[in-house]
Amino acid sequence: MKKASQPSVRKASDVLPKADLCLVSCVARKLPHPAPARELYTSPWFRKVRRYVEAQGWPWFILSAEYGLVSPEQVIEPYEKTLNKMLKPERRDWAERCVRALGPHLAGAQSVVFFAGWRYREFLAPALAGCGI
Repeated sequence: MKKASQPSVRKASDVLPKADLCLVSCVARKLPHPAPARELYTSPWFRKVRRYVEAQGWPWFILSAEYGLVSPEQVIEPYEKTLNKMLKPERRDWAERCVRALGPHLAGAQSVVFFAGWRYREFLAPALAGCGI
């Protein structure tokens, strides 16, 4: 009798390309007090993504609906804002601010990996593609 072959298990590192930069969206679940951004967001999803990105040694930033592009070490206040409730022109302006802030970090970058939903990528990803990323 033939043994059934087991499905191969792929690790995330086998699936995702090496990133020159990672962008991780903010989440609703936050600490109730100011903290470094990497610690402020407390959802299980955010914590898993943060651990993964940091384990890869990839540079990363947080896409904050309130603050725009945020470094993981930047201390910020908790807030209740989401791109999901912003109008299209507001989301476009937010993305333009993020692209400007990303500028100095994109030198030599060829790839950016997003860990973010559609609203966070809709204007940002095309702008980066327009820069050849």
